[in-house]
Amino acid sequence: MMLLAASALLAGCSQAPEVISLSGSTMGTTYHIKVVANDRMPDAQLLQARIDLLLDQVNNQMSTYRPNSELSKFNEAEVSQPVKVSADTLNVIKEGIRLNRLTDGALDITLGPLVNLWGFGPDKRPVKIPTQEAIDAAKQRTGIENIVIDGDQLTKSKANLYVDLSSIAKGFGVDKVAALLQSYQPTGYLVEIGGEIDTKGTKPGGQPWRVAIEQPTEDGRSVQQVIEPGNVGVATSGDYRIYYEEDGERFTHIIDPRTGYPIKHRLASVTVVNDSCMTADGYATAMMVLGTEKSLALAEKEHLAIMLIEKQDDGFKVYYSSAFKPFIKQ
Repeated sequence: MMLLAASALLAGCSQAPEVISLSGSTMGTTYHIKVVANDRMPDAQLLQARIDLLLDQVNNQMSTYRPNSELSKFNEAEVSQPVKVSADTLNVIKEGIRLNRLTDGALDITLGPLVNLWGFGPDKRPVKIPTQEAIDAAKQRTGIENIVIDGDQLTKSKANLYVDLSSIAKGFGVDKVAALLQSYQPTGYLVEIGGEIDTKGTKPGGQPWRVAIEQPTEDGRSVQQVIEPGNVGVATSGDYRIYYEEDGERFTHIIDPRTGYPIKHRLASVTVVNDSCMTADGYATAMMVLGTEKSLALAEKEHLAIMLIEKQDDGFKVYYSSAFKPFIKQ
């Protein structure tokens, strides 16, 4: 559910090592990878095959669109029925639980019933806006405290509990690909999946990787800010691409798990820089729910690097946390 809200500004160099460029599809979106080649690395075709296999494994673990994935099996399980899951799935769920606590419930990986009810999940768009009764019923199927972890097994303590990791899984996929590339010890790489990014080292010639953060407009690709992340992950979430309109009212895919309704405030885009792209991904989603003031307060408390773009009557206003400012390219 993350948006393609950032793109890489890349430049080649004729007197430099080869840069391998790869692209493909995964997790309902696309990926783009650039890595500085060396003699430890396989050729581009084999490298891409390894990356595709790795990402397919993540889908087999955490996709709600694959009926035989680990997550789908958990979602279909009865109350107290244990489901064995991989260390990767367990890692992502544990991070979702941790971020839920840190964000006062703004990130909730059990949000699935509400996401589906509003038409942004595997189910189709509703023919009419959900009633309060339907929203209340869907909320009864949520609650992160109803996930029980025992070793490598998950159980649910509430019937029909449904976990959706789309708010954090793409960032995890980025981290997994980055770890694979690091095993070849390249001097630099850039990994992007659906707008979530991880960079390391430099491009040939020692130039830093630069990332352009989009202005949150529905048409066009105007750049709001260029940053130099260094060796970290970057995730952006926004409400300006995935939405629909009904009876003149706009409904975004960003659902507040505490109310059960799509957000209504003026915050249009959140970018988070973090050592873990998975963590950045989760925080970006949560902060879209929290809004500008609470997100900035949380960022200062937790020393998070964030950039917020807020809609104004005459354009946009940008806010930065203290920790974000070193990444800005003037």
